[in-house]
Amino acid sequence: MALADEQIKETFQPEAVFSDGTEMFRSPCEPEPYDTVTLRLRVGKDQAKQARIVITERSRCIEMVLTGSDERFDWYRAEVELTDRFLHYFFEIATSNGVFRYDRLGVMLADRETVPFRITPGFHTPQWAKGAVMYQIFVDRFCNGDPTNDVQTGEYYYIDRYAQRVTDWNRVPEAKDVQEFYGGDLRGVIKKLDYLRKLGVEVLYLNPIFVSPSSHKYDIQDYDHVDPHFGVIVKDAPTGLCEGDTLNAHSAQYVARVTSHENLAASNDLFAELVREAHIRGMRVIIDGVFNHCGSFNKWLDREGIYRNAEGFDDGAYGVPDSPYRSFFDFKKKPGNMSEGSGDGPTDGAPVDGYSADGKCTANGTTLNGNLGSENHPGNSADADDPYDGWWGHDTLPKLNYERSPKLKNYIMRIARKWISAPFGADGWRLDVAADLGHSEEYNHEFWKEFRRNVKASNPDALILAEHYGNAERWLGGDEWDSVMNYDAFMEPVSWFLTGMEKHSDAYREDMLNNEKAFDFAMRCNMARFQTASLQVAMNELSNHDHSRFLTRTNRQVGRTASVGAAAADEGVNAAVMREAVLIQMTWPGAPCVYYGDEAGVCGWTDPDNRRTYPWGHEDPMMMRFHREMIRLHRSYNSLRTGSLLMLVEEPGVLAFARMNEAETVITVVNNNEEDRDITIPVWRAGITDRQSLVRLIHSHRDGFGLDTEIYIPRDGRITICVAATGGVILKNMR
Repeated sequence: MALADEQIKETFQPEAVFSDGTEMFRSPCEPEPYDTVTLRLRVGKDQAKQARIVITERSRCIEMVLTGSDERFDWYRAEVELTDRFLHYFFEIATSNGVFRYDRLGVMLADRETVPFRITPGFHTPQWAKGAVMYQIFVDRFCNGDPTNDVQTGEYYYIDRYAQRVTDWNRVPEAKDVQEFYGGDLRGVIKKLDYLRKLGVEVLYLNPIFVSPSSHKYDIQDYDHVDPHFGVIVKDAPTGLCEGDTLNAHSAQYVARVTSHENLAASNDLFAELVREAHIRGMRVIIDGVFNHCGSFNKWLDREGIYRNAEGFDDGAYGVPDSPYRSFFDFKKKPGNMSEGSGDGPTDGAPVDGYSADGKCTANGTTLNGNLGSENHPGNSADADDPYDGWWGHDTLPKLNYERSPKLKNYIMRIARKWISAPFGADGWRLDVAADLGHSEEYNHEFWKEFRRNVKASNPDALILAEHYGNAERWLGGDEWDSVMNYDAFMEPVSWFLTGMEKHSDAYREDMLNNEKAFDFAMRCNMARFQTASLQVAMNELSNHDHSRFLTRTNRQVGRTASVGAAAADEGVNAAVMREAVLIQMTWPGAPCVYYGDEAGVCGWTDPDNRRTYPWGHEDPMMMRFHREMIRLHRSYNSLRTGSLLMLVEEPGVLAFARMNEAETVITVVNNNEEDRDITIPVWRAGITDRQSLVRLIHSHRDGFGLDTEIYIPRDGRITICVAATGGVILKNMR
């Protein structure tokens, strides 16, 4: 630009220009192929000589028509005829100072690459999920509704330790707690559904619930069945392993519990009951899909010999070259071993170390559970199998070998359909480490396209959310995932801005605390990678099972349980900053997701300390009330579900933004500084005129929060409001 930004703003207001992919500016906002779409653009009154839409694929422009004006804005409109292919566009605005472009990042006042808007005909995300209030449950730590299904101490052996039943519900997890079980189960979730309904929850997201030897259950043992330790144990055996015995095939108790068809069927029935009861209360249920890898206990591999003599199960692949599941895994040759089983698939897995002198496999440098060398185990020292590809080198997490096994892919597609169909009726999948699946990105995309076709054919209203760190744009084109766990455009920027902490509490950066420029840059760039349909259902979490609790991050201390102890996670926390985070969470685009216990004031370092039990009877009452009020407020206004986002103020430690649709405007203001601030907000940019007023709906401060109302009347399109230190305010226009 020849003119400086200050000169341009004298005759042209970039901050007046606005458009996006919401219903207010695009109709229909999720069109079908060959629809005609109406696009709208707002510019400052009398500031544009001409406006047009530039369609990048067609290298052509469509002139826009001035359709109306008010005291501050002119409104332009044009119609675009779609094909069955995606369409990218941006706006050009001719003014007395030249021609400006407007795209996903705003008005271009400097040379940069255009970031266009995108329309994908036929791409829809479920309406029920847009802005829905979600609640994540790590099942073992939520509520013990049936003590008869609890894992028993010594029931089996896993990763160098015997399974342990924790009898003190309030004990914090140890630094390694994969084998520790508190007894939470699906019956406990059912018993707490009314609590969740009163909290305002609309969607339950359950961490994995299928048969697995760990407390986290990301090492699936049987995709077809809910773990009876979470479900129902009808058939049992009295004893597990004797002291000193590490061979799980010897545990009559574990074998009976996880292979008995009575137990498995009853546990599946209990999950179906949970979904029915949730639906009766108006809640949906999303389950966790772990399809990149399974577990070393998995019935397809059966490294433990658990299924060796179980009725109704085929032989697992470990030590059995003719197993029907042999191609499900990528077996590697041991040095000098030229026998069968040298590899059914790609060979680009993690390196292995071979076998130790005592016959125990040390694939990937780790002793395989100490369970080899027995006549009852298929992998004894005489016929021990070749090592196999483990995800990130973990032998307890065998990577699934889809490229060389169409049978495996078809099996998982059946699983994808099974759990979202009758009689179970789950409402969607959350996909674990979804970008890692397969041995190439090309195959990964092929798999998820087919996964989407299967899911949407079985339940068109099902939601597909993926775990992904970094740019997920390649998977969000409308034919794979619906959206993602929103780390880049929510959790991380909010954490840095309000606490200066990295999401694991592994680093503190003073330069990121209250850094409004870093917040703005991260949000703008990362949100621009989403289509509107994906952004509106993105899972916006402050905490989850993989990262430190947000309340702990407010103490600005670096640490983990192993380095500083669990008690340090509770020290010096700032509940007021947590409330600021919830203010943002409940008013930012996407689906706010509360990690169980955050509403009760639970602290914790990164996993496993973030998996503390829900403190029934010991909740923080103020944090509970605040969450209920914020969820109620979120659910009261459609603008907070599907409305436009417009940033109004960005100053050190201060943010103000509007969510708006044609019916209402809601404005959120937070002040993360240590002193009260008078903040002037240009509400005219959100369409608020001096003839309107704004009412305060809620305000938070160091000591709590209040619901007492206060009225603000704009002058010359602005209001000035005093916001308490480490506090926030939510306003709504009165029409």
